[in-house]
Amino acid sequence: MDNQFLEGNFAPVTQEHTATRLEVTGELPDHLDGRYLRNGPNPLTAADPGTYHWFLGDGMVHGVRLRDGRAEWYRNRWIRTPHVAGLLGEGPAAPHMGIGANTNVIGHAGRTLALIEGGLPAYELTEELDTVGACDFDGTLPGGYTAHPKRDPRTGELHAVTYTFGLGNRVRYSVIGTDGRARRVVDVEVTGQPMMHDFSLTERYVVFYDLPVTFDPNQTPDHVDVPDPLTARSGRGVSSLPYRWNPGYPARVGVMPREGDNADVRWFDVEPCYVFHPLNAHDEGDRIVLHVVRHPKVFDRGVHGPTEGEPTLDRWTVDLTAGKVLEERIDEHGQEFPRVDERFVGRASRYGYAVAVDGRSNLTGAVLKHDLRAGTAERHAFGPGRVPGEFVFVPSRVDAAEDDGVLMGFVFDAATQRSDLTLLDAATLETVAAVHLPDRVPHGFHGNWVPVG
Repeated sequence: MDNQFLEGNFAPVTQEHTATRLEVTGELPDHLDGRYLRNGPNPLTAADPGTYHWFLGDGMVHGVRLRDGRAEWYRNRWIRTPHVAGLLGEGPAAPHMGIGANTNVIGHAGRTLALIEGGLPAYELTEELDTVGACDFDGTLPGGYTAHPKRDPRTGELHAVTYTFGLGNRVRYSVIGTDGRARRVVDVEVTGQPMMHDFSLTERYVVFYDLPVTFDPNQTPDHVDVPDPLTARSGRGVSSLPYRWNPGYPARVGVMPREGDNADVRWFDVEPCYVFHPLNAHDEGDRIVLHVVRHPKVFDRGVHGPTEGEPTLDRWTVDLTAGKVLEERIDEHGQEFPRVDERFVGRASRYGYAVAVDGRSNLTGAVLKHDLRAGTAERHAFGPGRVPGEFVFVPSRVDAAEDDGVLMGFVFDAATQRSDLTLLDAATLETVAAVHLPDRVPHGFHGNWVPVG
């Protein structure tokens, strides 16, 4: 059986590298002092094409260290869950108790953290990407975390919303302080058991996306112990992800004041759809403006990944006075992995960035820059056979203008079967530099620039 998420550059790499002599084309800005890190699924053992879902591969983090205009090293490392460590002969054999942290990687409070959704554990890594162990934020947030925390640019705190099968009809909002410990945890009731991949944050509110992809008990066979149902079958197809499109589930967004609790949440109906990733959100008087990448449907017939329709960039305006949401299309072209200048999280931003995709999760070779004020978009194509993943913005200095800096991300070259860390001028989208890696970086999920200090 064919499975696109095990083929081409979705296929896993089989080797860990430590490369210190990296060729660079162009000039790396000498103010960049830190690591570009990116996470993604990379199955350690052969996966069954009939049941493999893109979201469930063992986690592998890739990183490039930049300093003084030089690329000092490239490393890629599997996240050593007990199961992976056992398979690698680095510990006792351990059962597969859950997918590894394969979705995002961030720096916070002096730690490097590999993240996964679904309430599964985050894993702490060293500077060189070796696994330290599971992280529960010094015991202040047991029970797992999320793939998509958001850092408040004013306070430096991490805000997050966690869903998990074990919480039933609740999701958990948390705030991690700059000391790396949870200072606030709030449980919020939702309609059922949704897959709440991400959320939005403004200066005044937390926004929840309670949308019709939910835990499906019919996907869980009798031999799988809950709350870790990782193998499932269905009459609509075979999938190892027990979350499916649920047409009977109401689609809505919830709005809670940052210092509120479950009793303060207001819910607003939207048209049925799914949102993996908002671009950004901000307050505008008695309205909240949400920019989101909207999928018309996921995980109905497409059981191996999000392959059921073109994801578009939309604007949802929540009118708190009228009690309704105005939904508008900004860009009808397929796109995903939206990013914003992190200094503007929760505030009105002019620019946003995304990667061009089609309705079958095929990355199509271009990065998009949206001017949300002008309502326009520019496109940078990388050329035949060259395919980018998510790109992130790094300002040239702390007080730089919103597009004064570089965009960076991995670009796969089919001709060489290798990848580059490519830097673009964020203002012009012209190529600044490329760091040539010794291997390819499989198409994965999310990453970040982690500066020194």
